[in-house]
Formats: sequence, C-alpha cells, structure tokens
Amino acid sequence: MLVLETAAKMQAFSKAQRADGKTIGFVPTMGYLHEGHLALMRKARELADVVVLSIFVNPTQFGKNEDLDKYPRDFDRDSKLADSVGVDVIFFPKPEEMYPAGYQTSISLANLPTVLCGKSRPVHFGGVATVCCKLFNIVQPHFAVFGKKDYQQFLVVGRMVKDLNMDLEIIGAPTVRESDGLAMSSRNVYLTPAQRAQAPALIEALRRAEKMVAAGHRDRDEILAEVRHIVESRPDARIDYVEMLKLPDLVDAAAQPAGAHLLALAVFFGKTRLIDNTVLEFGLAG
Repeated sequence: MLVLETAAKMQAFSKAQRADGKTIGFVPTMGYLHEGHLALMRKARELADVVVLSIFVNPTQFGKNEDLDKYPRDFDRDSKLADSVGVDVIFFPKPEEMYPAGYQTSISLANLPTVLCGKSRPVHFGGVATVCCKLFNIVQPHFAVFGKKDYQQFLVVGRMVKDLNMDLEIIGAPTVRESDGLAMSSRNVYLTPAQRAQAPALIEALRRAEKMVAAGHRDRDEILAEVRHIVESRPDARIDYVEMLKLPDLVDAAAQPAGAHLLALAVFFGKTRLIDNTVLEFGLAG
C-alpha cells in the first residue's frame, strides 16, 4: 500500500493507472476510520481495479468554535485498517498542500447547503464541495463512494459533479450501524457512557416514522411530532433539527407528502452532535 502526500505524486500515479486501462475507485475521508468507512472501501474494492483512500481533516468545512483541533486523528491505526480491506493508495496531504499560500478559490451551491446542517453550519458544505472538487481533480477517480449517513453531503457532492460536468460517478452506500442501531461516526467516541446509552433514540425515532408511513400515516406534522417526542424523552438529548424535506432537492415537505422524502435529524448529547436520517416513501395522494 502506497502513501502519497503531494498532489503531483497522486496525479502521476492516477494518470499511469488510467493509461493502463485500470478503473480507480475513491473513498474520501477525514480519517479516524471505523466500520462505516471500511464498508465504503470494500464497496470500492468490489468495483475498481485500484482503490484510493484520502485522509485529510479539511479545515474549510469547520466553522468557528467547531471541533477542528479536537477532531480525532490516528494515521497508524487508519493505515492498518485500510490495508486490511485492500486499499492500494492512501492520499495523505498536509493542509498547506491542499491550501497553499495565496489560495482563494471555493465552490458554492445555491440551495442544497442552506437547509438541515447548513443552517447551523453555514460554511460546512462550501468547504465539503471545495475539498471534494480538489480531491477529484487530484485523484482522478472513475467513481467515488459516499455513505448516506450524511445524506445532505451525498446530495451536495452529487449535484456539484452533475453541475460541473465532472467525469466520475458518485455512489451512495447505506449507513453502517452499531448493534443497537446507532449510526457509526468518528464523533461517537466523545459520548459519555450515559450519553451513549441514550443515543440510539435517534434510530428508534426514525424507525417509528418508517412504521407510521408503512401503516398509512401521511401527516407531516404528526410524524415529526412523534420523532421529536421519542428523542426528547432522553434527558441528555438536545435537538438541533428534526425535518422532513422532499427529495432530491430538499425542498419543504407538503402537509400531506407524496413521493420520496428525507427525514433527517441532528441531536446534541452534551457537546457531541450526532446526525441520522431515513428516506420515507409516501404513496400518491388519493
């Protein structure tokens, strides 16, 4: 497994692989890998001749007072995990490699980043789009795999790729969960034992909404109220948002929704902010 730290070396490697007719699959991460990340790499391994993983804690997607400096890092551990699932190359640039002196270019999307996580993290998705654009240009993959735990990120990156006519496919992979249903996240390590015991309320609430829709409920406010009730029953939970938005553009849901909708939530347990979601399929209004 190669470790490449400069854009020039990464581009040269990818150009050589493409010249040999090999397919490159890419998994961008900020490191501190867990089973959710490994599942994305396994998916890439199934589909590609060469698998590239990037590890880069991207400063432009963190706002003031967010956890950039505290974000967990352990490259030795990450490299062993990546090697265990067949990654061929780790692209591991330093911040000054990605954003050298004089850097002044960014990517912005008009609407998708303004809802859900974008309300409380206004710079986040601009940073995500910018770093992904750069990484795609550096790695030159045929496809990139993103987890759907952060469904908004998946939509933002896919929209950018489509709008800018980028020559790669964005593949979405299902959320990987702990045995009690909590979505795997690098931030889960911040939870106290008491908070960790309460955190599965997120998936409990989402599954309750799924059952309501399956039983024929289609009142938006009734479903959202039930989700809020379940989450708020945990003493340490503080809701950032619970929202239902119509896919794929994340516009407001009608009072009686029809078609595919994203039910998404963000909840604080102490200082740790967790996100989760599910897609609800409503039948056409009768």
